[in-house]
Amino acid sequence: MDAAPLAVTSRGAVRGFRRGTTAVFLGIPFAQAPVGALRFAAPTPVEPWEGERDATAYGPTAQRGDAGITLIPEPSVPGDATLNVNVFAPVDATPDAALPVLVWIHGGGYTSGSPASRWYDGDAFARDGVVTVVISYRIGFDGYGLIDGAPANRGLRDQIAALEWVRDEIRTFGGDPSRVTVAGQSAGGGSVLALMTSPAASGLFHAALALSPAIGAVHADQARRFADRVAALGGVTADRRGFASLPEERLVVLQKAAGTPERGHVLASITALLDDGLPIGPVIDGDLVPRHPLDALADGVAADVPLLIGSTDDEFTMLTARFRRVLRLVPVPFALAVLGLGRSRRRAYLARTRRRGAAAVLGGYATDRVIRATVLRVARARSGAATWVYRFAWRSPSPKLGVACHCLDVPFWFDHLDADGVTTIAGIAPPSDLAAQLHGAAISLVRDGDPGWPAWDAASRRARVFDAPAAVPPVELDAYAEVAPLV
Repeated sequence: MDAAPLAVTSRGAVRGFRRGTTAVFLGIPFAQAPVGALRFAAPTPVEPWEGERDATAYGPTAQRGDAGITLIPEPSVPGDATLNVNVFAPVDATPDAALPVLVWIHGGGYTSGSPASRWYDGDAFARDGVVTVVISYRIGFDGYGLIDGAPANRGLRDQIAALEWVRDEIRTFGGDPSRVTVAGQSAGGGSVLALMTSPAASGLFHAALALSPAIGAVHADQARRFADRVAALGGVTADRRGFASLPEERLVVLQKAAGTPERGHVLASITALLDDGLPIGPVIDGDLVPRHPLDALADGVAADVPLLIGSTDDEFTMLTARFRRVLRLVPVPFALAVLGLGRSRRRAYLARTRRRGAAAVLGGYATDRVIRATVLRVARARSGAATWVYRFAWRSPSPKLGVACHCLDVPFWFDHLDADGVTTIAGIAPPSDLAAQLHGAAISLVRDGDPGWPAWDAASRRARVFDAPAAVPPVELDAYAEVAPLV
């Protein structure tokens, strides 16, 4: 019987387990537990340990209780030592193998999500010669609340600390620290863009993959107002001492309450969400996030980092589909006007959109404003830099979804269609050929710095469209044309 894999890091030895041809190490701490005096502190290096540390179970997660808004099964694991990583490597990889590395950041709107999901296990990447590291980071107010007396962007600092751990330790697992690709989906994709433009993360990765990026760029004054509201609801002062007096579970409840629209202000809150983004996420603090990532990218920051970016075609239309009967009574031009879209842009958008019916158009508008316009803006901002764009257009056969919805593409990128929960959103027989194509593009990016189709340029605005399986997925010109009126 083959022995369980052992890796010796600079902090101590970890004993994982073998799953087929993959060596799996779960819950390896990269920083001390962020509790007590360290609760609102920057991540602190983990203390060394003696003997072998068991690495056969997922570590504690920052997510507590309910998995939140995500469609991906992301369990919560109790415990304090939430700053940990999961590593997947070819079982025969040696420290001198110098294999390329993928570092994965989960999504969840910066308030939920967990690395403890089989959807993120890197078996297929290990099969194809890539070491995969799935990281944990603080979320919600504990991770991103702007607190007087505490460093800002603690969740982003955790991600940087995890990347530093990869730089220092990944050779032990067969990885090459000079060939690291950082990747993520939704809030994880937004984190990728923030990391690309953060001086503190410079040099820690060499390529990037942003799937359906929900960009995080909360202005400091907006973050302060949110913190003040949380403090008022909790009856504490809006500083480190005040917030530290609130148990984590209580703070999670308060942040939800603070983000809930007040009676009579629902429409204003929706408009603010479309205009300003999520109230919790990376804060433009002038330090870790010096300015809006789009502005930094436009000025050439990270121009030397190859980037693959894209989205699903209908990220959020399933949210409005359930109100189809009510929304059919609403004139679409009127609704878009109420949401702040001016007359000329409204006409141009309605002329270009392929969607029909109020529910589809309004859900599509949210999709385009929050996600797909970000893709187009990033591609434009990186004019001249190595940037590849894609669209995921395959529609779920699920009667509850029926579209290329948010999260649907993730198991295809990981070539993990057999994971629990995939059939819920992708049907009982999702196309394995399509998974091979997306996964192959990811492998090519990680290994070669090029996913395998012509890069974006301002003239052709090309993107690869992943839809029904084809021998070679098509590359379309002006592939995000329907979003252009919103940019």
